[in-house]
Amino acid sequence: MGKMQIDDTEISVISISKEDYISLTDMVRKLENGLSLIEKWLRNKNTLEFLGIWEEMYNSEFNTAEYHMIMGEAGLNRFVMSVKQWVNRTNSKGIVAKAGRYGGTYAHRDIAFEFASWVSPQFKLYLVKEFQRLKEQEQRQLGWSAKRELAKINYRIHTDAIKQNLVPPLLTSQQISYIYANEADVLNVALFGMTAKEWREKNPGRKGNIRDYASINELICLSNMENINAVLIHDGYEQKEWLIKLNRIAIQQMTILEEQNAGKRLE
Repeated sequence: MGKMQIDDTEISVISISKEDYISLTDMVRKLENGLSLIEKWLRNKNTLEFLGIWEEMYNSEFNTAEYHMIMGEAGLNRFVMSVKQWVNRTNSKGIVAKAGRYGGTYAHRDIAFEFASWVSPQFKLYLVKEFQRLKEQEQRQLGWSAKRELAKINYRIHTDAIKQNLVPPLLTSQQISYIYANEADVLNVALFGMTAKEWREKNPGRKGNIRDYASINELICLSNMENINAVLIHDGYEQKEWLIKLNRIAIQQMTILEEQNAGKRLE
């Protein structure tokens, strides 16, 4: 996820074993004696009980025997506990100490929310809200990427149809590549109104290609068109004829998709 912004505090989020870990260090960085709050929280017997339950649920390598020894010491005046001691003694996975540029104390989101609640219930609510917002944004991005991959898969189906039906024997590799590019541009022209080359000439400063800048609706439409195009190729349509058909399909599908989105915005 990267970064969260809570008021004027920037909080790092990293991924460990595909789980989100939030920086406790960043949470308290701007508070007076902030860093000492982490160790103060960690010495609290209720905190240790919560951490032990979490570790026993999610960490098969948790040192339960050492944990019970720690619980026996907790509450005594001489009891101290740092993040490093906790990790080393119990083999904790819920809290980790990271070194380097993005160093500090990180905790699994479940534990980070518990710490935030201890620091300030109000801060916890803002943290949870921002975390959920970023997760939703992340899911939307994943959805876009999935549709982009779908378009690529369907493009392979499309190029296979070209290879089987349009490529005459004894062509050079350069000629074959030209036919592939030409057929790809049939879709580009039908949907975007320009070839890949024309797009690059109009956008010299952009990296990638015309499809990398497509909207989700355009990618959905492109995915459908690639399948239809393969069928048209198999059926032996002339390129001019199927370009017109694809353009009509693109207009129809984009109209439906845009109207559907407009309806959702009005709800």
